[in-house]
Amino acid sequence: MKKDYLEKILASRVYDVAEESSLDFLPNLSARVRNQLLLKREDMQQIFSFKLRGAYNKMAGLSPAKLRRGVAAASAGNHAQGVALAAQKLNCQATIVMPITTPQIKIQAVKARGARILLHGESYDDAYVYARKFAIQKNLTFVHPYDDPDVIAGQGTIGMEILHQYTDPIHAIFVPVGGGGLIAGIASYVKKLRPEIKIIGVEPIDADAMHRSLKEGRRIKLDQVGLFADGVALKQVGKENFRICLELVDEIILVDTDAICAAIKDVFEDTRAILEPSGALSIAGAKAYVQREKIRNKTLVTIATGANMNFDRLRHISERAELGEQREAIISVTIPEKPGSFKKFCALLGMKSITEFNYRYANPKEAHVFVGISIRNRDEGLKLIKSLEKKGLRTLDLSDNEMAKLHVRHLVGGHANGVKNEILYRFEFPDRPGALIKFLNSMNHHWNISLFHYRNHGADYGRVLVGMEVPPKEQDDFKIFLDLLGYRYWDESENPAYKMFLG
Repeated sequence: MKKDYLEKILASRVYDVAEESSLDFLPNLSARVRNQLLLKREDMQQIFSFKLRGAYNKMAGLSPAKLRRGVAAASAGNHAQGVALAAQKLNCQATIVMPITTPQIKIQAVKARGARILLHGESYDDAYVYARKFAIQKNLTFVHPYDDPDVIAGQGTIGMEILHQYTDPIHAIFVPVGGGGLIAGIASYVKKLRPEIKIIGVEPIDADAMHRSLKEGRRIKLDQVGLFADGVALKQVGKENFRICLELVDEIILVDTDAICAAIKDVFEDTRAILEPSGALSIAGAKAYVQREKIRNKTLVTIATGANMNFDRLRHISERAELGEQREAIISVTIPEKPGSFKKFCALLGMKSITEFNYRYANPKEAHVFVGISIRNRDEGLKLIKSLEKKGLRTLDLSDNEMAKLHVRHLVGGHANGVKNEILYRFEFPDRPGALIKFLNSMNHHWNISLFHYRNHGADYGRVLVGMEVPPKEQDDFKIFLDLLGYRYWDESENPAYKMFLG
């Protein structure tokens, strides 16, 4: 570890704009996981995110001449607001390059602080490349969101505050990881003064650049990243960030979308605050760590990194939170298609609370039922499935089936007649005007669409389930179409939920 990071953090000028955020005890969640969970409330900063620390520390160290020329940055959200706030405070002109997919609410928040907005590209990577070129052309200082020693030091003040606020033993600090600026800063301070404290990063399972990089011992660049936790959806971590993490970080824990949604609900129930997905990552990671290690009565520190989220996203989050907490089981049950069997099945469920019930006539012999049921824990769900099977009812657990949770539960309608050579794919893409048209225009017009489901989740990305009739001899052409399209996709043609209800 470079010796000067401790000095840089101590000398950081973040408190011109940032406040020492509180370290709050989470009573309900702590009781449930049998450990003391503390939450560092960076969501309470004036831009509702920790990002103002690093941005301001970087810009406050610029010479008067550089401030007069101005700064440039690339961001789709919180870093943009941090740079805009710092520029406003320092009387400096800031130009922020944002992807064209950025929601208006974020654009307006940055404009309100006087920054100039340039929209370019469909992703952060596109915006970043353009912003770097723009900064060189206009002789502006580029303010990197994470791969900069001054930015790292600014974020590291969070670690300084944690040790100041809590002097008793701490088992671990859980830190969300995107580019790596936050965890590099916290680790640089904490490991120097309290090396016994574990520094554990948390990443989404579909945006795990740091996890893979540390495992390989070199920076890995992902081909695609999941977009749900957009604040950490980066394909490659920073060079300096990786160097620090390779030396100081104990491990990286991966969590899925359901776990993140459950963590958002956990924080809400204890604080009445609503975090953005990336802001709740550390809570999800701490819960996964407790479950894996079976620890008790330890102090675990988590960080609420941000609360900038579109309100409409709460629909999707509330749906998935119960699954993430394993308090809902989703099952498929095949029952005889004869009088009385439907009533008999309902009686077998007893007094359990049903969250969803979809039924469709399948054929003269049997019917398929798609059911959501409230449960106390995963074991209760498994016991229910076994009890149904003992009664002779063929039961399929769909609780971990992404397609079933995203699409089938809204699409149960029976099998299609006369469809030939149907294949089923699930897509994820930036949700902006024209995205669906781009998808349809890229397709061979000979491929008939036999199934189509899109549901607006209030997110910055769209998710579509598409069934297409593609003859075997045109499979190679279809693979070319997928590559040229450039969207994330999954082949769901063999998914049991598809075969049960739709195929």
